[in-house]
Amino acid sequence: MREDRSMRTWLALLLALMVAAVVAALPAATALDGDPGGGPGGGLGGGLGGGPGGSSPPSPPADTPVPAVGRAWPVGLRPSVIRGWEPPATTYGRGHRGVDLTAAPGAPVRAVAPGRISFAGRVAGRGVVSVELNGTGDPPLRTTYEPVRATAKKGTEVAAGEVIGVLEPTGSHCPASCLHWGLRRADAYLDPLSLLPPWLLGRGPSRLLPVIGVPEPEVRAVP
Repeated sequence: MREDRSMRTWLALLLALMVAAVVAALPAATALDGDPGGGPGGGLGGGLGGGPGGSSPPSPPADTPVPAVGRAWPVGLRPSVIRGWEPPATTYGRGHRGVDLTAAPGAPVRAVAPGRISFAGRVAGRGVVSVELNGTGDPPLRTTYEPVRATAKKGTEVAAGEVIGVLEPTGSHCPASCLHWGLRRADAYLDPLSLLPPWLLGRGPSRLLPVIGVPEPEVRAVP
């Protein structure tokens, strides 16, 4: 009888150790993976596309085309990319769900495209600002910036290039001060650099585009 009880105890202990090992091996996504979560109205806990406790719409594939609606870099004129976008192989796999851009603490952080601030607050001790981009479909694209101290409130409509916060001192995520910039559509992580048109991604000077539909001024001869 004692031997049976001892055997059951050892089996239970072995099973508990196996379960603990499996759970420990599963990587979890963090806020620095690109977005704090929350539904289109903002807030935490529900995952993008659904409010807290709500259901999320089907996620589009990660290779969904992204419209190049960006009209400004989030920091600086052409910041260096410390670490690029590295999509995970699986939903909970390891990767880098965004890009890290060089910037000094206190630098102004700007919206890359017109939209509405859907979240402005703190996640795991870091300041986070999310902007839902106008005219980018249903569900819309959402950009996320961190660590940022918000200077605009949730629900505020912002223009491209408008300051939405200032960069906070970086923790251990980057070897130097940086901005983590993410992009999502529903639950799918996307490359935020794909928002920028070629003229913004390049290092060349800005070019004036022709004005269409405006009549040229009449030239009169001088008598």
